[in-house]
Amino acid sequence: MHKAKPWIEPLARMGYAARALVYLIIGVFAFLSAVGSVEKKGSRDALRTLFEQPFGEIIVWLMVAGLAGYVAWRAVQALLDTDGHGIGPKGLAIRAGLLVSAFTYATIAIYALSLLGVFAGGSGGGGSGSTVADFVDGAIGQRSVSLGLAIVVFGVACAHFWKAFKRKYADRFDAGPQAMAIIDPISIVGLTARGFVFAVISFLFLLRFVNAEDSGEHPGLEEALSYVQSLPGGAWLLAATGAGLVAFAAYSAIEARWRRIRINSAV
Repeated sequence: MHKAKPWIEPLARMGYAARALVYLIIGVFAFLSAVGSVEKKGSRDALRTLFEQPFGEIIVWLMVAGLAGYVAWRAVQALLDTDGHGIGPKGLAIRAGLLVSAFTYATIAIYALSLLGVFAGGSGGGGSGSTVADFVDGAIGQRSVSLGLAIVVFGVACAHFWKAFKRKYADRFDAGPQAMAIIDPISIVGLTARGFVFAVISFLFLLRFVNAEDSGEHPGLEEALSYVQSLPGGAWLLAATGAGLVAFAAYSAIEARWRRIRINSAV
């Protein structure tokens, strides 16, 4: 593996920074929702919040640029295997997840462009990537899709927990011991919180499969946070989840600064 070519490294770092801003807003609003002062927000709601601020149009254009960079970097990671996952079952599953991530953030970028008047449409909600799920629902049936997505999303949740508790993220950072002393607790909390949210989304997909629901709606981040709030002690759990997602935003910002960006020399 070699150092990133000049065109991909700034795109990747802009992408991590854009993801940090999206999760910062989601985490803050989840925390505030736990104390009853605001409503929860998903990723699209976060973009609307940015758009409604002073100079919001400029901010959202910058977000589009950052999200486009993130999509490009995820695609490069998946197709060129920049992190050396290989072509075994586990490696291919991870690389497939990177492609799904690329598509998910592409849909968020398209929604941001709709806010700017470039595209029509772009309804609200916390979920992303529902267009593909809608298409597959029609092709093979919603219950089958729900079960498949429950399994896949649970795998993603487990990957986050594993990455947090085994400190797998540390191998990807070019940071010294002093920086890692700060990075470690932030990364562990942030990855655990995001893994927890994915686990809840997986459970919601499983419920949809068990109950044979045909609502046409696909559980996403906002639905997961609403479910957490509905649990016993939900306000405290939602507050902790919101704080954890703020930590994940900080983790994304750390990636923007210290993540090792490598690609094959053939690019």
